[in-house]
Amino acid sequence: MTIKPLIIFPNPLLREVSKPVAVFDDRIVWLASDMLESMYHASGIGLAAIQIGKPLRLLVIDLADKDKPKKPQIFINPEIVWTSDERNVYQEGCLSIPNYYADVERPKKMRLTYFERDGEKQEIEAEGLLAVCLQHEVDHLNGILFIDHISRLKRDMVIRKFRKRARDMEECVAI
Repeated sequence: MTIKPLIIFPNPLLREVSKPVAVFDDRIVWLASDMLESMYHASGIGLAAIQIGKPLRLLVIDLADKDKPKKPQIFINPEIVWTSDERNVYQEGCLSIPNYYADVERPKKMRLTYFERDGEKQEIEAEGLLAVCLQHEVDHLNGILFIDHISRLKRDMVIRKFRKRARDMEECVAI
């Protein structure tokens, strides 16, 4: 397993729509393992493949408490097939938008179809943090970021801040 560098906003790769996984082989298992290792290293609870530069419809999640055994979950070609009308608000953050958090309103419950590593199709119904995390990560696969769900004013402020940060980083590298 290898810790991969995370793609940070405003990198345009984060706006790409990821392609379905066509072949269920060891490369997908290795990629998922690298994603989990990268996610754990960054103290995250979810990661989409696009966040490490791989535009594939693959995401990993682990919602286990830090002092409990890990419970990694791998979702290949996930698709949200139903969401409830009832909504919840959770404070979200993102490994690709470090140190920024905002309240995001999403459906309270949802149903997702996906494939396991062996190619077997599964369906899961989720609510609470699992539903939030799955929706957040599936959004990544569709080129959508959690800041797209907040007010335009707040989103514009975040975009300016991260664009300035990227420019400053480029200037530091150029020196």
